[in-house]
Amino acid sequence: MAMDVVDYEIKGSEMQFVEVELDPGEAAIGEAGSLFFMDAGIGMDAVFGDGSGGGGGGLFGKLLGAGKRLLTGESLFTTVYTNQASGKKRVAFAAPYPGKILPMELDKLGGMLLCQKDAFLCAARGVSLGIAFQRKLGVGFFGGEGFIMQKLEGDGLAFVHAGGTILKRELAPGQTLMVDTGCVVAYTPSVNFEIEYIGKIKTALFGGEGLFFAKMTGPGTVWLQSLPFSRLASRVFAAAPQRGGSREEGSVLPGFAGGGLLGGLLGGDDE
Repeated sequence: MAMDVVDYEIKGSEMQFVEVELDPGEAAIGEAGSLFFMDAGIGMDAVFGDGSGGGGGGLFGKLLGAGKRLLTGESLFTTVYTNQASGKKRVAFAAPYPGKILPMELDKLGGMLLCQKDAFLCAARGVSLGIAFQRKLGVGFFGGEGFIMQKLEGDGLAFVHAGGTILKRELAPGQTLMVDTGCVVAYTPSVNFEIEYIGKIKTALFGGEGLFFAKMTGPGTVWLQSLPFSRLASRVFAAAPQRGGSREEGSVLPGFAGGGLLGGLLGGDDE
């Protein structure tokens, strides 16, 4: 299938969205729940698989595309947004958490990009969403983010979302970068991706870092994120009240304002 060439504009700072302009007949594909808004005249169609039209055609091709998405933890369906009007129309997709939206021109990246399984946001119709297994099984057991990566293929435009601040690094042949596994957003296939043991057990227990890091060796391009969603979620969970009631900001004695254990003792509730 021929790739749709679309115009786009990324708006916002911390919470970004991408606005895609579609000519008549053009279409974009988006993850479930990523739609922000769309002009009247754009039709929505939930399709089985990745919406690329690939996979060999027929029922088998559709099942193959859907199975790839299921393995990466995504929905079995993708939504295709097609401009059914006679003029230009716009559709927008919003980032799910604070960070940046990165436009990836696959034709300039060798036609393929490997990224974390939750990084894909939307793309022009014709971009194929597949899976890539890491060569070493240890990546799956110890890599933190799982050994199944998303594989974006084609020569069209895809949009990837990453958390926090984004760092793009060009690695020379043989140049190696050690990265926390969750901070890897995407990389070109020429980059060698391995998981390496670092430090001792006490480093992992008391140093705050894991036992395993991603070892990325060039040549190629890598994109890193300063705030993986898993790290953000763990901090939010750690700061949230673990028992009933609410945590009052600014309270010197935890539980006093919210009626917790200390507040109950000071209030004489244990008579």
